[in-house]
Amino acid sequence: MNPLVAPEARARRQRGATALSVNVNKVALLRNTRHLGIPSVVRAATLALEAGADGITVHPRPDERHIRSGDVRELAALMKAWPEAEYNIEGNPFHNLMGFIREVRPQQATFVPDSEGQFTSDHGWNLAAHAPDAERVRPLIEECRALGVRVSLFMDADPAAMPLARAVGAERVELYTEPYAAAHRTPGQARELDRFAATARAAAAAGLGVNAGHDLNRANLGDFLRAVPGVLEVSIGHALIADALELGLAETVRDYQRVIRAAAAPR
Repeated sequence: MNPLVAPEARARRQRGATALSVNVNKVALLRNTRHLGIPSVVRAATLALEAGADGITVHPRPDERHIRSGDVRELAALMKAWPEAEYNIEGNPFHNLMGFIREVRPQQATFVPDSEGQFTSDHGWNLAAHAPDAERVRPLIEECRALGVRVSLFMDADPAAMPLARAVGAERVELYTEPYAAAHRTPGQARELDRFAATARAAAAAGLGVNAGHDLNRANLGDFLRAVPGVLEVSIGHALIADALELGLAETVRDYQRVIRAAAAPR
């Protein structure tokens, strides 16, 4: 048990606080622009964990434009020293994700329906009747669960889709939050928050845990967590790494944790 983070992380989980998983893809993207090995993805993950991050997320795409196969393995080795933290590997299970899941067995696999070469994730799974996704993901979810890996499905905020996610075997959903982020501090914010809150309640009613991610940042995260019940984890990468250019990575992680704590405080 790592003494730098274990007591604080354990206390947060006992309180049911939202976990912060730091996505280090953008660190890898910067490193890949040169052949010097800097900045180090493993070093960045270590600094984030030392500062109080509850987990590390990577999304290794088939073209390896940011996270590479070696990074996935090196981070898996690092995470063994941080048993209070979770390793989350995202990706399309029909591309390269399942190989990593079988090899390193992270705590969580987040299935994302991206196409190869997609710029960034921009939609959730379609699990409606007669859609091919449902039957295709079901056996892969079963395989992950047999390996001891929790599966979260990347989903749009749609209450009606939550029972469908549970029906294919998922234990969690990650709500795609870009529509909320785009509406933040506009007249549409309340409508988006109502939609996400209704989806979170539907997920809980279906027996699913709720994660969230995409375009969350220090400015909009608190409002989201105050309005949307029961969010277990947020995965944040782009904004967090951008903030780290100004504040430093460790202070940025601490600042995001302050936002999370403030959102959970009684009002």
